[in-house]
Amino acid sequence: MPTILKIGPYRFFFYASDKDEPMHIHVESNDKVAKFWLGPVRLQFSSGFNRVEIGKIEKIINEYHSKLLEAWNDYFGDEN
Repeated sequence: MPTILKIGPYRFFFYASDKDEPMHIHVESNDKVAKFWLGPVRLQFSSGFNRVEIGKIEKIINEYHSKLLEAWNDYFGDEN
């Protein structure tokens, strides 16, 4: 599972098995996890993060959106 970004307490990554899903990114910090769709950016799932943290994470995803899409396409190819 390649790590794409590590910012503050947040690690942004995807799993090799994510290929058949729409583009998205997983985020973890300690025992908290979330999944965001990347096109458009929206929360798909969260466990443990509060609303303030979700807002911070979404802001980071929007700031690095191009890098996240590029990492997805480099890893999985452009077919999604």
